[in-house]
Amino acid sequence: MSADSSVLVSRARAGDGDAFRELTEPHRRELQVHCYRMLGSVQDAEDAVQETLLSAWRALGGFVEDRASLRTWLYRIATNRCLNALRAASRRPATPWDVPRVEPPEPTRLGEVPWLEPWPDALLGAAPGGPPGPEARYEQTEAISLAFVTALQLLPPRQIAVLVLRDVLGFSAREVAGMLDSTVESVTSALKRARAGLRDRRPAGPDQAPPPTAGSPAEEAIVARFVHAWESADVDALVALLTDDVLVSMPPMPFEYEGREAAAGFSASIFRSGRRFDLVPTRANGQPAFGAYLRAPTGVRHGTGLYVLTLSGDRIRAMTRFENSVLPWFGLPRSLPVRAAPGSRVRDRGSAGGTAVSRPATGGSPTGRGPR
Repeated sequence: MSADSSVLVSRARAGDGDAFRELTEPHRRELQVHCYRMLGSVQDAEDAVQETLLSAWRALGGFVEDRASLRTWLYRIATNRCLNALRAASRRPATPWDVPRVEPPEPTRLGEVPWLEPWPDALLGAAPGGPPGPEARYEQTEAISLAFVTALQLLPPRQIAVLVLRDVLGFSAREVAGMLDSTVESVTSALKRARAGLRDRRPAGPDQAPPPTAGSPAEEAIVARFVHAWESADVDALVALLTDDVLVSMPPMPFEYEGREAAAGFSASIFRSGRRFDLVPTRANGQPAFGAYLRAPTGVRHGTGLYVLTLSGDRIRAMTRFENSVLPWFGLPRSLPVRAAPGSRVRDRGSAGGTAVSRPATGGSPTGRGPR
């Protein structure tokens, strides 16, 4: 720890809240992403980080600089907060179908992760702690993808923690054992089981290809075709973009539709009765995403949710719809005004993509929010 940091620690131990914030604020964003990976929920991750910082503030007297870095110590607290949340089993329950005037077809199956929420790309950024350790096995873009985060949620809590700390962040087995009050042997065994479980939950399909690079012409081409098909309510054009094993899901509603035929039936139900939409682009989990706005007879367009695309080569492998309440996280409005007349220079608000807005922090504690 640098001399400046040691001074800040001393000041914080003496009750200086500004010094504590200066110490911990550089780590807040990466802790949020870490908790999101473990919990799958933006709101639960923010709560876990607030609890982590409050615990760190109270326990700062027990922090020994010679034994661990501040970053490692904060990860220890955050990981155990997340484990407590996972073991409490108080996750957001599934909700019934809530799309007015739309009768959904029979789903292929019911999903297991109704609490899943999308993470705004604008809240990713570069980790202040630097690149992952040398033992990390995942690229950071893959490790924030919806498919990866979803698969993690299906593992036992301890396996989630070990896999994220070892294979995503690159902490050593010894460091992880210290964080979890365990042994290197126990951590190694849990990691082996977690890797096997993740392989079982993320099988590589016969037509699975890596996604195109974000922002590349290849990605832009498939996104443009999707937007045209969706805004035109062209089910055939939409289905032509899908892989054979495409999966359509919509947490917190548990309905899942697997395969082109099932996806076509779901899409047709959405467009039935002349329902038409405009899409506003953004990005979530390192993937293309869109705020969807239903055109009303008055000309105003009302938000109906956020769609996130998982791409495989030049096809769409998954389409995940999230409820309307997540739109503000992406800087997207709940509704769009009447479309401007042709030739007007007025553009839809957010039409170039939203800027993510995190939940506001309030309160007088050094964590940025008082205890709940």
